Amino acid sequence: MPEARRTDAVLLLVALVWGSSYLSAQTATAVLPVLVVLFARYALSAVACLGLVAADRKSGRWTRDELRIGVPLGVTQAAVLVVETYGVAHTSAANAGLIISLTIVITPLLDRSGHRGGLPLSFYAAAGVCLLAVGLLMSGNGFHAPRLGDLLMLAAALIRAVHVALVGRLTVNREIRPLRLTTVQTLVGSALFLLPASGELSTLAHIGAAGWAQLLYLALFCSVFAFLAQTWAVQRTSASRASLLLGTEPIWAAAVGIALAGDHFTPVTALGATLLVTGTYWGQAIERAHRAAVPPGARPPSEVQVPPGPRAHSGARETARPATADPQFKDNLIPQALPAQRQDAEEAQRPV
Repeated sequence: MPEARRTDAVLLLVALVWGSSYLSAQTATAVLPVLVVLFARYALSAVACLGLVAADRKSGRWTRDELRIGVPLGVTQAAVLVVETYGVAHTSAANAGLIISLTIVITPLLDRSGHRGGLPLSFYAAAGVCLLAVGLLMSGNGFHAPRLGDLLMLAAALIRAVHVALVGRLTVNREIRPLRLTTVQTLVGSALFLLPASGELSTLAHIGAAGWAQLLYLALFCSVFAFLAQTWAVQRTSASRASLLLGTEPIWAAAVGIALAGDHFTPVTALGATLLVTGTYWGQAIERAHRAAVPPGARPPSEVQVPPGPRAHSGARETARPATADPQFKDNLIPQALPAQRQDAEEAQRPV
C-alpha cells in the first residue's frame, strides 16, 4: 500500500475509534457507576502510558514544563470526561458524537490568539447553523424540552473548547513530549477519581469479561492507541487532509450508534445531523482560512501595507497539526513541534 493511502487509512481508523468510543462509554456505564468507569479508564491508560515511557529509555528525564503544565491540563481534561460520560449515559451514542463536534466552532470563539481582527461574519453564520442543528437533534421525534444527556453533551463541548484553548495557550513555544504530557494527565485523572469511586470499586469484580473488554477498549484503543496513531499519521500528511479525515468522527459516531446500538434517526434528527456536520466543516474551513490569512501576532490585512512587487514564496512543507473534534480522553496532545507549527496546537486536542 502506498505511503499516502496508509496514512489516510490510519487517520480514518483513529476517527472510527473515537466515533465508537461514545457507544463503548454508554455500554460501560450501563453496568458500572460513571465514576468507576472514569477511574478505571484513567488508571488503565496511565499504566499503559507509564509502560511506554519506561520502554523509551532514550527520551531522557521529565521536564519541568511537562509536569507543571500537565497537572492543570489533567484537571480540565477530567472535567470534560466527567460531564461527557454522564451525558452519554443519558442520550444516544449518535447524538453524543454529533453534539460534541460543536467544539470545532466553539474553540475559535474562546481562543483569539490566532484571529487578529476578529472572525468573519460567515463563521458566525456557520455557528448559527450548528446551533440550529443541535436544537433539531435534541427535539427527537418532536419539539420538546431537551433531554438531560443532550444538555450535558452541550456542556461537555463547551468545557472541551475551554480545555483546548488552554492547551494552546500553555504549550505554545514549549518543547513538550506528547507521551509525557499525556502520562501526567492520566495520572492526575486517576488521582482525582480514585476517592469518589473508591466506595464502588468492588463493582469491577462483577462485570465479567465483556465489561472489562469495554474498559480496555476505552483506555487502550480510544486513548493510547488513537493518540499515538494520530501523532504518527499527521507527521506524514498535510494539516488540511488530516483535518478532513479526523473530522469524520461524528459521522462514525452516528453510524456506529445506528448499526450497533439501534439508534433511530427520524427525519428531524437526520436533518439536524446533516446540518451539524455541514456547519462544523464550514466553520472549520472558514477559521482555518482566516488564520492563514492573518497569522498569530500579525496585524489584520487592513492595517498591513504591502509594497508593490512579486510576493515571496516559501518552499517549506506544511506539517502543522490538524483540527479535530476532541475531543473524550482521546489524548491527542501537541507533539514536539516547531514554533511555526504551534498555530494549529489548539485544534489538535481531543480529551481520553
